[in-house]
Amino acid sequence: MGVRLMVVDDHRLLAEALASALKLRGHRVLAAAAPAAGAADLVIARAPEVCLLGTAAPAEPGVFDPVVKIKRERPQVAVLVLGPVPSPRGIAAAFAAGASGYVRHDERIEGVERAIMKARSGEAAVAPQLLQGAFGELLNPAAQPDDEAQRLLSVLTPREVEVLVRVADGEDTRLIAAGMGIAPSTARTHVQRVLMKLGVGSRLEAAALAARTGLLDRAGPLNPGPD
Repeated sequence: MGVRLMVVDDHRLLAEALASALKLRGHRVLAAAAPAAGAADLVIARAPEVCLLGTAAPAEPGVFDPVVKIKRERPQVAVLVLGPVPSPRGIAAAFAAGASGYVRHDERIEGVERAIMKARSGEAAVAPQLLQGAFGELLNPAAQPDDEAQRLLSVLTPREVEVLVRVADGEDTRLIAAGMGIAPSTARTHVQRVLMKLGVGSRLEAAALAARTGLLDRAGPLNPGPD
């Protein structure tokens, strides 16, 4: 017996293609719509058995708010999240919001259908390989650029961060001093402190470390701060 479904995704063509494939397999697809402010309201109004809800960024804050709203208003609707390979945090956030499962965007239609049937029957629908990958990352976490950048930023003063940004931009001591309105000797001292705190031996190494960890992106625009 077919399942009453809704497909909601950022990419309308993907949503419509998935809806068409599910219709061919005997399911009743109520709608295929791109998410908007009223996406959750549409699902609530139509009350399908299962809703396939797409997201491109499962780790973004608030991305699963529609799931929360749907489950609050229509707890009988099983919500399956469609997304990229998620981090453990992404999977946890989806389930914490009330989702019944997580399916990769590139999953074969047979896998999507299995997830739909599990979700309708009240089971958690997550591919074993996704769980294995999540547990593997939790047990053996890889150093994340943002985490390393945050650690480095925490040991530098705002003024030292500005010095590092200028060093990465290729400014020499004279330009750093002129740009910050300080004496060249003071600029030179700041540079030496930055190198020491980062554990590197040269300006080139400091610039490379800042770029590799994503520190420059997190530092934001130049904004002189206190020493």
